[in-house]
Amino acid sequence: MAEQAAHPAFRPRLRLVRPGEVSPAAAAARAERAARRTMRALLVSAVILIVVGLVMVLSASSISAFAVTGSSFFFFKRQLLFVGVGLVLFVITARAPYSVWRRAWGPLAAVTLVLLVLVLHPSSGASAGGSARWVTLGPLTVQPSELAKLVAVAAAAAIFARNHAFVNDPLRLVTPLLIVVVPMLVLIMLQPDLGTTMVIVATVFLLLYIVGVRLRTLLLTFVLGTAAGLALIMSAGYRRTRFFAFLHPWADPRGNGYQIVQSLMALGSGHWLGVGLGASRQKWMFVPNAHTDFIFAIIGEETGLIGEVVVIALFAVFIWAGVRIALRAPDLHGRLLAAGVTGWIAFQAVVNMGAVTGLLPITGIPLPFVSYGGSSLVVSMVAVGVLVSVGRETLRATTRQRRRLRAQARRAS
Repeated sequence: MAEQAAHPAFRPRLRLVRPGEVSPAAAAARAERAARRTMRALLVSAVILIVVGLVMVLSASSISAFAVTGSSFFFFKRQLLFVGVGLVLFVITARAPYSVWRRAWGPLAAVTLVLLVLVLHPSSGASAGGSARWVTLGPLTVQPSELAKLVAVAAAAAIFARNHAFVNDPLRLVTPLLIVVVPMLVLIMLQPDLGTTMVIVATVFLLLYIVGVRLRTLLLTFVLGTAAGLALIMSAGYRRTRFFAFLHPWADPRGNGYQIVQSLMALGSGHWLGVGLGASRQKWMFVPNAHTDFIFAIIGEETGLIGEVVVIALFAVFIWAGVRIALRAPDLHGRLLAAGVTGWIAFQAVVNMGAVTGLLPITGIPLPFVSYGGSSLVVSMVAVGVLVSVGRETLRATTRQRRRLRAQARRAS
């Protein structure tokens, strides 16, 4: 030891350690465990929501399905098929590196625009409830506006990451995105579908905040966007009627306020524990769209306040996991992509449940993972795959760091 201490090349590797401080290798291992927990929370919450959706679609649609098709399991079987398709696409997107979305959004945007145009053509578009939101492709019926949400997020993430140097020049930052997104929004509004338009605009606004656009510019954009939204509401008779029905649903409980009133009656009938699975009375043609937009009302009636809180908690866990993945993403593109997907799912869930509970106007958008609908479910599962792809890359980085630090520690000892 004395000879080693006297040697000029010898440097002691001892240092003071503060209370609670851990070694870099231990910190890397902790970060790896946290990344794994986040991924598990994301997947478990999404899987449980999908299972809840399957159960509630079977319950909420059994009466209307039998009345229309003669089989109480018609919509349930189709939803089960959609889960299978979504699972295949989820595996593909989860295993693919998220960097592919830098290039993939362009062709997807072109396909989406073509489908949105076909929706408005009488020979290919399918209408329901006064809106033309579906396009018929052989045996399939596709809702392109659902795909537009994913395309808008992918486009915004790629463009903002590439043009981040122009963050103090918002016009230069946003112009490439406007060229892509504005035509989609115009076509969606022509269906008409204000709800989806609001979700896309809110998601892009969130990404502008994350990328670092000045708060003053964001506030001005928010004020102008709110004014434009109110103008769109007042410009169409049916939207104006929905808005005033939201403000005073009991003024016309058998007319314009019927859907909100019946939804509130379903929620109120559930009390704490609900009337029991399958025992809903409101699904007997009282609540319109019971298995699609208003499935949360049937959840409240059959499982009570406890069931409602569980569903809300599952969405909260999903959003928490998505935010964690975004914060730990390896680069700006991954951060924006994960934040955009999480924000889109969060906004859509809040708007849907807000409409069902009478806290927001009815917009006609589904509850993610839960409502019946192939386009919504499949695209939402693809979005989960995108989040998993970003999270897997973060996990790989933390694992490599932990192994490198452990190797350095072994060499030093």
